[in-house]
Amino acid sequence: MDIEHDGEVIGESGDPHKQIILPNEAMPGVIQVIPQEQRPFFPGQAIPLTLSAERWLPTLQAVRKRGQDVIGVIASKNSLEDGIKPSHLYEVGCLCRVHRVHREGEQLQVLLEGLQRFAVRKWVSEELPLTASVRYFPEPQKSQSSEQTAYAVAIINTIKELIPLNPLYGEELKLFLTRSSTNEPSLLADFAASLTTAGKEELQEVLERIELQPRMELVVKLLRREVEIAAAQMEIREHVEQEIQGHQREAVLRQQLKYIQKELGISKDDKTAEADEFRERISELTLPDKAAQRIEEELNKLQMLETGSPEFAVTRNYLDWLTSLPWGIVSRDNENLSAAKKTLNKHHEGLDDIKERIVEFLALGIMKGDAAGSIICFVGPPGVGKTSLGRSIADALGRKFFRFSVGGMRDEAEIKGHRRTYIGAMPGKLLQALKDTEVSNPVIMLDEIDKIGASYQGDPASALLEVLDPEQNGSFHDHYLDLDFDLSKVLFICTANQLDTIPGPLLDRMEVIHLGGYLDNEKLVIARRHLLPRQIKRAGLTSKDVKVDAAALRKVIEGYSHEAGVRRLEKALASLVRKAVVKLLDGTEKPIKISKSDVETYLGKPHYEKEQLQSGVGVVTGLAWTAMGGATLPVEATVVHDNSAGLKLTGQLGDVMQESANIAYSYLRGNAETLDLQTDFFDKSHVHLHVPAGATPKDGPSAGITMAVAISSLARNKAPKKKFAMTGELTLTGLVYPVGGIREKLIAAKRQKLKNIILPAANARDVEEVPEHITRGLTIHYVKSFADVAELIF
Repeated sequence: MDIEHDGEVIGESGDPHKQIILPNEAMPGVIQVIPQEQRPFFPGQAIPLTLSAERWLPTLQAVRKRGQDVIGVIASKNSLEDGIKPSHLYEVGCLCRVHRVHREGEQLQVLLEGLQRFAVRKWVSEELPLTASVRYFPEPQKSQSSEQTAYAVAIINTIKELIPLNPLYGEELKLFLTRSSTNEPSLLADFAASLTTAGKEELQEVLERIELQPRMELVVKLLRREVEIAAAQMEIREHVEQEIQGHQREAVLRQQLKYIQKELGISKDDKTAEADEFRERISELTLPDKAAQRIEEELNKLQMLETGSPEFAVTRNYLDWLTSLPWGIVSRDNENLSAAKKTLNKHHEGLDDIKERIVEFLALGIMKGDAAGSIICFVGPPGVGKTSLGRSIADALGRKFFRFSVGGMRDEAEIKGHRRTYIGAMPGKLLQALKDTEVSNPVIMLDEIDKIGASYQGDPASALLEVLDPEQNGSFHDHYLDLDFDLSKVLFICTANQLDTIPGPLLDRMEVIHLGGYLDNEKLVIARRHLLPRQIKRAGLTSKDVKVDAAALRKVIEGYSHEAGVRRLEKALASLVRKAVVKLLDGTEKPIKISKSDVETYLGKPHYEKEQLQSGVGVVTGLAWTAMGGATLPVEATVVHDNSAGLKLTGQLGDVMQESANIAYSYLRGNAETLDLQTDFFDKSHVHLHVPAGATPKDGPSAGITMAVAISSLARNKAPKKKFAMTGELTLTGLVYPVGGIREKLIAAKRQKLKNIILPAANARDVEEVPEHITRGLTIHYVKSFADVAELIF
């Protein structure tokens, strides 16, 4: 064996005839071993191997010193990077003849030829160079039985099946036939195994099968699997090639078609075709002079630009937007007022005053021929139908509807668009709405306008000032378009939960319509006519499959849905229907009937217990407004001790509410004699005023008279009259100022079955706007000063 270094022989090889071991000669009992990380070697294989010179050159030199040219190759169970230990190697390997060793830098190129299987008896040296005492397993030269011959034929036939699927198998077979014969079954089986892409463990199992016939059986299985893999790969390759050829053929035909059209004078390049498309679009539009001039300029620019230039794409997109907008295209409004009323009644139950106001608005639009001009803003708690009312207005007018939420919007470019100098610039949402609806007079709903934001990128609320002003939106200027577009025919509808967070100038441009909450009777009708049928339909059922009686619906409303709207009510009904579906699938007979007694079984314990109104000395019921609607507000006062005068406030009261409490205390203390109160009460009593629930933040001036009555009750040591509720702001002079949220507060009082309501006299105009069905059964007392309140309540 010669070891060469960059083409030069390292060491003397001696007489080559003394080194070479012929296959039929005796093999050495002790040999050096090299581990192989990838795949095991088989007898009859010729394999080039690349090794690290630093690690394996001593092993090859030890082989040369022994006067041998053979070395053992054993597959490694683990990665060689984890270390080389005999315990990491398999027991069976392949004895190989070393034909040539060539060193290039730090690498050794070694050419090996597999000779014979061996098994390790024991390890003579477990350190490098690895040395082992081995025993060999001679291979039979010819088939010893007809079964072996049959397996050999099966192996050859399977290899023949592989050759058409992958030509590389044919090259491997030629190399094998130059060195061996198909009449040698052992070598044939080993060669066939080495052809496959089987894993290291499977090939090691073949190497360890010493008996020929079991080995051939295993090899046939591996070959059959290889045929299946190769066939699948062939099918995938043919499919991909067919697709590629189809695309290439189509591309060639397109090029030929272009050339033919050019020769006949009927061809158009991409620029001309797009310009013609833009001209065709504008032929159907009624363009203002400036817009027509701009489009013509941009079309001329498009003709001069190269299609691959960035400016071409920018100009093309700009023209696409300009010609896609509905310049002068309007839809015809529905002028049948009775049909509009039917549409509103079909989708909404109750809200008679709101629907009447909408009908008035539509009637005015029908009379003058244009329903635009004013901007409506629906204000009310969540779930009362603000968004769906906007959709109903669009249906009643026969107009297209587009809705987008401005809640959380912080970039004015969302409204007015980006300038074309920016990459990826686009028009604002309003022009996108017009493009989508394809008319210039749709109904556009701006949802959650009270939650609009502002940031360093601009103030969208200020950008909306131009949009929502009928005097300005006739020439709305979008930054991207850089042209005036007429938005005066658009009907804008806004929605909000409260007015406090809407900027004053923006609110000034809108016509506000307040939507209060629903009474329990109204919720019952809505649930029966709208919510329950909708949930049954969504579940894939019919009204004959699930039946919920009126008492059950009323219990759901009273125990599981106390908010002003109907969203929680719909969720509770959806839960009822889901559980009914489960029962149907479990085999319960139709229909599933849900009565009042079944509600708790389906929905669990009620979320809301009926509120028990407190009464007694120092306890008064007030009325409050929240973003979720109206609510009753109990106020409690008690004397802590008689050692010193003072006032303690609890209940997470805001600054304004604390001021109201202090004003009430100061007014009563300063006017004790006038109000016929105990004069020494305020000199020695320490009063504690509390507003439940303590975890809920509260603020506002409307509890002024309520807190004054509670403290006055302590000073008189007399309980206020029952079934009274009140709201109003108190001043230091004893006057009662008006407050807001009257509709919601009256609904809350009616829900708690409170009959007598004390309101500021200035709120009488607000009560007149409240629907009659809400005020029916209520006795409303108007007061101008606290003296009037005291006379009524005591």
